[in-house]
Amino acid sequence: MRPVCPALFLAAAALAQNSPYPVDVPAARIVKALDEPQNWLTYFGDYKGVRHRALNQVNTVNVRNLRVDWIFQIPTTGRFETVPLVVDGVMFFTAQNGHAFSVDARSGRQLWHYQYKPAEGTADGLNRGLAILNDKLYMGTVDGHLVCLDSRNGQLLWNTEVASAKAGYSITLAPLAVKDRIIVGVGGGEFGIRGFIDAYDAKSGQRAWRLYTIPEKGEPGGDSWQADSWKRGGAPTWMTGTYDPDLDTVYWGVGNPGPDLYGGDRLGDNLYSCSVVAIDPNTGKMKWHYQFSPHDTHDWDANETPMLLDLPWKGQMRKLLVQANRNAFFYVLDRTTGEFLMAKSYARQTWLKEFDAKGRPTPLPNTEPSEQGTRLCPGLAGGANWMAPSYNPDLQLFYVPYREQCDIYFSSPPKFVEGKAYWGTATRGVSDEKEWGVVKALDPLTGEGKWEFKFYHAGWGGTMSTTGGLVFAGDADGYLVALDAKSGQLLWRLQTGAEIATAPITYMVNGKQYVTIASGAALITLSLP
Repeated sequence: MRPVCPALFLAAAALAQNSPYPVDVPAARIVKALDEPQNWLTYFGDYKGVRHRALNQVNTVNVRNLRVDWIFQIPTTGRFETVPLVVDGVMFFTAQNGHAFSVDARSGRQLWHYQYKPAEGTADGLNRGLAILNDKLYMGTVDGHLVCLDSRNGQLLWNTEVASAKAGYSITLAPLAVKDRIIVGVGGGEFGIRGFIDAYDAKSGQRAWRLYTIPEKGEPGGDSWQADSWKRGGAPTWMTGTYDPDLDTVYWGVGNPGPDLYGGDRLGDNLYSCSVVAIDPNTGKMKWHYQFSPHDTHDWDANETPMLLDLPWKGQMRKLLVQANRNAFFYVLDRTTGEFLMAKSYARQTWLKEFDAKGRPTPLPNTEPSEQGTRLCPGLAGGANWMAPSYNPDLQLFYVPYREQCDIYFSSPPKFVEGKAYWGTATRGVSDEKEWGVVKALDPLTGEGKWEFKFYHAGWGGTMSTTGGLVFAGDADGYLVALDAKSGQLLWRLQTGAEIATAPITYMVNGKQYVTIASGAALITLSLP
């Protein structure tokens, strides 16, 4: 859609003060982000989504001395799920309800603050972060817009409507900058939207392409939807994707079909819901897809991190895509072709009978949601979800945070009303056991578990690993923990005072390593004395 000229914001921007610390992040720097362990240049820290840093000032010996260095309090309520960016000593981050900030990464001193005002009648909402390209920042909004900010002062440069909030669309993810474009996905699967992935020109905000994640009738895959159910079939794209510059391919997870919990009006596989899609970033054309859960009725979307690893598979180096899926299985695909290579459960599951040679699952009988209720594992929230995994290349271990929770799934046919919730009833937790959370270390070539660390409650916190031999993770009870990357032994923990629902980052300024995590309404940064 056409960018909106922000006249009022331009007037206000004339008074803005430029940051004394200008930054510049051309696309070539993002391609080599892992060569800058002192910075955190994308939502995942790099294009592959490994969330690992070659920093070891904080390590297994001294992590017990880690203490709070500074705290930044945000002026809003709600769940704080941001993952900050750090560029040459400057930190950029978002907060719920349209806030964006820049602070000095050494002290937390605010450099500028921006607040987006969503369309009237739009509910408040969370935000997971920013993208940066050159000297500009990009942020999605709860009412379905993509905005561009000047990284020096927070001035609004352009504002483009991606999709209508009245139709149920929103953007909560951190955008992905690829070459000269900004790629975004949308939320709203619970409201009967038709999902898509968009790319926008980074300078002008003009849309370059759109890839719908539900094909129309007559398009490849269009016959996988019953009648006109594709028009409101969900398949949202609400989490950030990854990118392989060598293959020039973007990988993006796609959400579940709608309505949730009831599939009687949308018989078929419902492509490309619950899939990962490989996309040409120049044209938006799909190269291949793999569907994890055909015709899903359990809300087991595939928006979890599509991590990219280059590893020897059965004696031959291959470009792999690995994902701990919400359906409780860890998958390995060839990311050049989309070939299914392996799947193994990492959490309790009671739904699968077997996979065929191409990775198509055969469910066990009596696992569909029902009027009487069907007990099944994992629960609606899945095993994995948006909680970020990480990967230590030295140990060749994949760290996945997940939830151990089973649910009773109920089902009945819903009525579709545009912009309103579109669910086939609901779930409730099983009453004869308590849920819990886990961080598990996996061998990504076999799916075999090497160790696991349990949290008291099932939570939403992600992980981050370092060459200091550490895995950092957060939990629902507010603990930020540091685990031994080899053994999973608890080495240190801090009670932050509120739920942690995002993943930590680490960076270095002037020779000092920092660790940052969002918790409650505070951004907390730690370092050694």
